[in-house]
Amino acid sequence: MKFYIFVIAFFISYSISAQVQLTPESLWKIGRVTGLGLTNNKTSLVYAVSTPNMQNNSFSRDYFQLSLLTGKLYRIQDGANVDTLLPNDRISPDGKYLIFSEDTLVKKVFSKDIYKDLPLANAYIYNSLNYRHWDTWEDGKFSHVFYKNSLESNHDSAKDIMANEAFDCPQKPYGGGEDFIWNPDSKHIVYVCKKKFGTDYAKSTNTDLYQYDLTNGTTTNLTNSNIGYDVSPAYNNKGVLAWLQMKRDGYESDKQDLVFLDGNKTINLTGHRDDLHVESFKWSLDDKSIFFTAPTNGTIQLFKVNINSNKLNPIIKQLTNGDFDITGIIGQADSLLIVSRTDMNHASELYSLNLISGVLNQLTHVNDNFYKGVISCPIQKKLVTTTDDKKMVVWVIYPPYFDSTKKYPSILYCQGGPQVSLTQFYSFRWNLQLMASQGYIVIAPCRRGMPGFGTKWNEDVSKDWGGQVIKDYLSAVDAVSQYKFIDKNRRACVGASFGGFSVFALAGCHNGRFKSFIAHDGIFDFRSMYGTTDEVFFENWEKGGHYWEKGNNVAMRSFSQSPSNYVEKWNTPIFIIQGGKDYRVSIEQGQQAFQAAQLRGIKSKFLYLPEENHWVLSPQNSLLWQREFYKWLKETVPE
Repeated sequence: MKFYIFVIAFFISYSISAQVQLTPESLWKIGRVTGLGLTNNKTSLVYAVSTPNMQNNSFSRDYFQLSLLTGKLYRIQDGANVDTLLPNDRISPDGKYLIFSEDTLVKKVFSKDIYKDLPLANAYIYNSLNYRHWDTWEDGKFSHVFYKNSLESNHDSAKDIMANEAFDCPQKPYGGGEDFIWNPDSKHIVYVCKKKFGTDYAKSTNTDLYQYDLTNGTTTNLTNSNIGYDVSPAYNNKGVLAWLQMKRDGYESDKQDLVFLDGNKTINLTGHRDDLHVESFKWSLDDKSIFFTAPTNGTIQLFKVNINSNKLNPIIKQLTNGDFDITGIIGQADSLLIVSRTDMNHASELYSLNLISGVLNQLTHVNDNFYKGVISCPIQKKLVTTTDDKKMVVWVIYPPYFDSTKKYPSILYCQGGPQVSLTQFYSFRWNLQLMASQGYIVIAPCRRGMPGFGTKWNEDVSKDWGGQVIKDYLSAVDAVSQYKFIDKNRRACVGASFGGFSVFALAGCHNGRFKSFIAHDGIFDFRSMYGTTDEVFFENWEKGGHYWEKGNNVAMRSFSQSPSNYVEKWNTPIFIIQGGKDYRVSIEQGQQAFQAAQLRGIKSKFLYLPEENHWVLSPQNSLLWQREFYKWLKETVPE
């Protein structure tokens, strides 16, 4: 009875002013808000709004300045003076130097560069792995950090602090300006780099923080004792360095802690909290504390830790709480902390958090009018008992105008990762509100392998992809299917990346639960995945080693869980989507799955996106993706 009261109350509160349900076309009219920072005097917030242009297959970007004192909003024409409004962290604190990054040729890869007498030859020649990464083939150029006199207009006299090194900074493909920063003394540059090349690079996650001395040109490894990730360096005004750290080499989803350098000693601020996996952080204005975000119990929240408290077990305070995500920390202005926030019904907007009262106040209203015309979806946070008697958080998203007396089709949503949290996120592709708005009840379990529920819960997926995590999916769908309004004859299962693997795995063991599957960039065959993926460290860790190691029992068990081993049990329609430039999960994974389904005589479809990588980024391809996605569902799991 309590459940029905919840749904009815939610329905009433959201249906009063609602007009229409969210559609793929309307989703692509939403402005995408990005906080750029606070002005130099910290009295205004500067942010950008990106808007899809479907006709041009691109995005336009507008810039705005919002006064934190008066609330007055200015549009910055053409973004002309944005750089002058914000602190320029590329300029050294003493104003003398400018740092920047630029690609420089270090290795000869192209045949025409090696054989000058064959100018029309068109070949790439490699002697080691890492010949392609993410969505790009290695061309012999590496991103290096340079500095020059800030008054000079050109880069001709700039000094390459990584000269002749076949290493990248920023890190590819995700790194940016945050990968190289000034020490407040203006005499040192700290940068993030994985100083490994070729096959060694592909097998390791060991990035370090390097400090370059402008005075004598020497470089020092600040984190040599740590063999895992060291990323996101940031100084406070007093010159204290903090960063994010993982301990184990090869494990990209190890517990990520917030650490800082106390003299010559590294102090771990979050290591004593098993439940905290830090995603981002920012120093407080008084330099005594650090604000950070971390997943917790199915959401991402904001926390604060004092660096001068007990250094063995520093006190950590949670500053926000609710069914929403704090997705970024923009900056602090006196007692206000500016953050970005989302939930499953709303795209990102910027908020101020009053550090005294704890009140969150919405600052930007880019999409207010849009959401006034779109009905939100009721959301329930449900606890489900797993097969090993654990309590698992499952998000259940209901269609607009939900009526508990009717029967609804449902979708099991399988998150990627595998160790990525499922929270109150807002995606422009895997949008759970959009799925529900098409008339489906969406079941989104925080299954094994997600941070925010303790380290063991997060690590229980590693080396056991076909084990407890698959049982968790089935526990979630079985529990929610007990509701009378779930039509057990109209259930679908969808997911991408590890979620795509999950779809392939469930296709071989679901025992008639599902009528349809959709897998995007999913892993189908572990052996061919091992032979083609760009980051070998991931496969080495997750599969326990090489597939040819007959004495490695972990590897043998892991490879026995490959979905390709269970194709004889496939009997359900399946839609397979694959990006042509996805070198993480290469095209042969989707091809093999589609070919297997076709040869099994199973209704199946293959959507190939030749110019997309592991994601779908262009507006028209994204809209096409959604139209095909829902077209397939309507064919196989009608409303």
